[in-house]
Amino acid sequence: MPRAHRLVLIIAILASFVSFLDGTVVNVALPAISAELGGGLATQQWVVDAYLITLGALILVAGSLSDVFGRIVVLRVGLIGFAVTSIAIAAAPDPLFLIIARAAQGIAGALLVPSSLALIMSTFRGAAQGRAIGVWTAATTGAMVVGPVLGGVFVDALSWRFVFLINVVPIAVTLWLLVVLGQRDVRRPGATVDWSGAVLCTVGLGGIVYALIEQGTFGWGSPAIWGTMTIGVLAFAGFLLRQRTARQPMMPLSLFRVRNFWAGNITTVFVYAALSLNGLVVVVYLQQGPGLPATLAGLASLPVTLLMILLSSRAGALAGRWGPRVFMTAGPLLMAGGAALLLTVSEDFDYWWQVLPSMLVFGFGLAVTVSPLTAAILGAIEPARSGIASAVNNAIARVAGLLAVAALGVIVGGGLDLRGFHRAAVVTAALLALGGLVAFAWVRKPEVSDEEPAPR
Repeated sequence: MPRAHRLVLIIAILASFVSFLDGTVVNVALPAISAELGGGLATQQWVVDAYLITLGALILVAGSLSDVFGRIVVLRVGLIGFAVTSIAIAAAPDPLFLIIARAAQGIAGALLVPSSLALIMSTFRGAAQGRAIGVWTAATTGAMVVGPVLGGVFVDALSWRFVFLINVVPIAVTLWLLVVLGQRDVRRPGATVDWSGAVLCTVGLGGIVYALIEQGTFGWGSPAIWGTMTIGVLAFAGFLLRQRTARQPMMPLSLFRVRNFWAGNITTVFVYAALSLNGLVVVVYLQQGPGLPATLAGLASLPVTLLMILLSSRAGALAGRWGPRVFMTAGPLLMAGGAALLLTVSEDFDYWWQVLPSMLVFGFGLAVTVSPLTAAILGAIEPARSGIASAVNNAIARVAGLLAVAALGVIVGGGLDLRGFHRAAVVTAALLALGGLVAFAWVRKPEVSDEEPAPR
């Protein structure tokens, strides 16, 4: 691999790692944040969702920004913004400041992953591109392993504030490597940004999430709740209408005419909503219920990630041979069974018999699901539009997680005690079962040519 290509790959990995790492460390820190700053469950929800609102709304815009201003410029702005907001979060004096800073961090995060992938796509060609994406995927998956554990160690040994400073060093290294790279930026003539769509999407998601989180405080009958919910729904409907009429839409609705694409994305909604709900509830409850230290709470779900790393590539290969439908059906149903096993958790807590079996079954189901799901969605779209198809699926996954976390108060009944934990486990299992049933009903094996392509 030429030196310039190697530098590009390292830069893309580090920039994406920053965003993925933040998404995995924050859940472990939530009980400590709530204990120091106050605000209870609502603060914990907002710390997660303030980031996801701006990230989910703007992740589709990032591709357009890269075309207009250049990939390296957008990546550099995202890195600097992420560093500044991380420092601001670490210094937050109260919940409101922290939540606003998290929303700003989501804007910066939205610029990182799409720009990183765009940099790889524009630098590598042919088989080298596939290998580069494989290395990028393997390296960024490492954030799922080290994030919860590293976050737990920082919370226990230092403070939750240091959790948000973890990213500063890799960001500084990435910015230096961009200078070393010295690559000339590329802009696409005639490219535009759909700012109207971005505003409508952000207002839509923000209104819906505000109503879901704050209904526990004001009640559904309050104008502050039903009013913002109405505004959110109307704004999001306006966003979808805008996508039909925009000259360069953020989310081309024509993609959803393809069967496996729309069916796969419906499955994504159920599966990733369940993943976000389960990931948050388990790590927070283990600290607030049985009283595990943050480090052990972070380690509790490690079997899930390890099984995914060990088995997902094999599942992807088998799905390529047999088709994705059986895997996208069996995987979520296995995960539903794993979530249901959490109902064995009792006041007399025992991780090895009550939590570990759930993590093993859940992890096996996740490994069976993710690669076939991704392959089914992207394989349904012609290669020329694979970039936007991937961005749309990524945004849908983020928004599904956003709404699941926003609805946490409704799901658990206001407090994450043992009863609320069990209610969350039931909802998680139901969402996953629905995802499996959708895949069984509508996903089909892609048609392939009888002639295999010649090996490279």
